[in-house]
Amino acid sequence: MKKLKSPLLLLMMMLAFMACQTQPKNTGQSSDADTISLAPVTEWMQDAVIYEVNVRQYTTEGTFEAFAQHLPRLQELGVDILWFMPIHPIGEEKRKGTLGSYYSIKDYKAVNPEFGTMEDFQSVVSQAHALGMTVILDWVANHTAWDHHWISNNPEWYEKDSTGNMFGPFDWSDVAQLDYDNHEMRAAMINALEFWVREANIDGYRCDVAGMVPVDFWETATEALLALKPVFMLAEDESETALMHKAFNANYGWAFHHHLNNIAKGEENVTHAVAYFEKVYSTYPYGAWPMQFTTNHDENSWNGTVFDRMGDAYPTMAALTFVVEGMPLIYTGQEAGLSKMLEFFEKDEVDWSDLSMTAFYQSLIGLKKANKALWNGAAGAPMEIMTTNEAEKVLLFKRQKDNNTVVALFNLSDEAVSVTAETGIEGEFADYFSNETVTFPLIEMELAAWEYRVITINQ
Repeated sequence: MKKLKSPLLLLMMMLAFMACQTQPKNTGQSSDADTISLAPVTEWMQDAVIYEVNVRQYTTEGTFEAFAQHLPRLQELGVDILWFMPIHPIGEEKRKGTLGSYYSIKDYKAVNPEFGTMEDFQSVVSQAHALGMTVILDWVANHTAWDHHWISNNPEWYEKDSTGNMFGPFDWSDVAQLDYDNHEMRAAMINALEFWVREANIDGYRCDVAGMVPVDFWETATEALLALKPVFMLAEDESETALMHKAFNANYGWAFHHHLNNIAKGEENVTHAVAYFEKVYSTYPYGAWPMQFTTNHDENSWNGTVFDRMGDAYPTMAALTFVVEGMPLIYTGQEAGLSKMLEFFEKDEVDWSDLSMTAFYQSLIGLKKANKALWNGAAGAPMEIMTTNEAEKVLLFKRQKDNNTVVALFNLSDEAVSVTAETGIEGEFADYFSNETVTFPLIEMELAAWEYRVITINQ
């Protein structure tokens, strides 16, 4: 590590950095009810990491029973919430591909026979619970398959175009758009949501295109579910923060995900990430949080693997999703270095022969759980973003909760940098990952391309 030759120059730089430090808005200080999430947060959600299960591609058999063999491994990995992609029968009319889209639902109260039986799914849920994990289902409330029985029995439950015909949104030709002006349909949908909590004892839902369904429906639905048991509700949405006032605990961090991709390609820089979190703290209801990810089923199948999109920056971006504001996601196969785009409408099994990324993700999960400052929503701490001499390349922030402090330093560029910055902390500390010594204040600390340091302090 190089030293600055002039003490006076060092003092001037430190004063300048301290003056430029920024603290994102902590909406927890607000007394305005509209800025506070009223969706209950159960203790098991506070430090949870979510894992997305693609049953079709998980094993050769593609069944619940075969997947259940992986539950002890997932417990050892350290994940908490198992999010199952839709498990319902898939529509055959206007089906895409051979096996169809999971999101073309033929029956809300049945299990896809390709995956097994209701009893098989109930068994998986029970086994997950016994291992200390919870289970949420992917729920498609905006549309159904064309051969769902509602189409013929209750055609008034669907929207119609100018010619009086049902239609699908966008280019989703295998589904028909439901009409949320119809209150009988709303009641039937809530009844179906309650069904899985009652019959399978699931612990919540990931709600597909949640922003396309009215906020008041979700609020009513969540209230009904909470009357049965505590549930975790995740919205696949980012634009409608009103969803998180009462209905949802978390939504998607789509914008941050796109920033990660763009930074990895050299098309954006750290200032875009900083602006994202400033927006989070100014717009999210206090107590709600985004889900952060490097991939998911959509990204992997349609936009490329993490290696395609992020290249050498991928491990850095993955680590970042575990220390910034939000709940981190691991998608099926990431712990096995998933290096191919999985087919969406066909069988395309994950290769589990190489679990070399497992230790990496275990260390990230261990970091989050051991440091309260990194927990989700109000259980954790806001990010105090600090200025460095490399404002476009280096992201530096601190999170403090009770006696726990985490300082994160990330070189988000493909070039080596020399970092100088003031953190308000003095002394020598060990990096969580490498155990190398980091000295504060930072004085020309060398970081290689995409290199990062995470310091944990408990006082």
